[in-house]
Amino acid sequence: MTVVRCAWAGTDPRYVRYHDEEWGVPVHDDRRLFEFLILEGAQAGLSWSTILDKREHYREVFDRFDPSVVATYDGAKIEALLSDPGIVRNRRKVEATIGNARTFLAVKKEFGSFDSYIWRFVDGRPIHNAWSSIEEIPAQTPESVAMSKDLKRRGFKFVGPTICYAFMQAVGMVNDHTVDCFRHRELSGKAR
Repeated sequence: MTVVRCAWAGTDPRYVRYHDEEWGVPVHDDRRLFEFLILEGAQAGLSWSTILDKREHYREVFDRFDPSVVATYDGAKIEALLSDPGIVRNRRKVEATIGNARTFLAVKKEFGSFDSYIWRFVDGRPIHNAWSSIEEIPAQTPESVAMSKDLKRRGFKFVGPTICYAFMQAVGMVNDHTVDCFRHRELSGKAR
């Protein structure tokens, strides 16, 4: 029996693994949410394959995406990161990561967890869409626009509506697997 996946997954083993095991699976762990928020921002203007290639190294140099550690980075750490070819060496993105860590901690303190804050934008449960093809999937939605606006108001950077929607897809706030994909059925509870 042939397994049908979303067209974007292609045949690259990294993409297939990411598609099959992570994309669209609801995430409620604050550290993983921080990781995806940072990686989606780092990806702005680049391909996701670039970020997948660098993901493990990002985890190493950004202290496994522990926001309480990243928030303490100083000028020397920034310069070390900017000289590291294993990440996207963009000063604005690196500095935004540190600022975002600090803001992330403030949100966590206010709401008890970043998870409880961020999932409010979808009323605490995933939105299950029913797209027939990847061409139908929007780049942003009213929910991602609202999320972007609120994140920016709080001081987050690299959180435009399109980045926020990609984040929502990655962490399972929306199920944007196409209806013919085996993961759409599994994640929407309609597995055969």
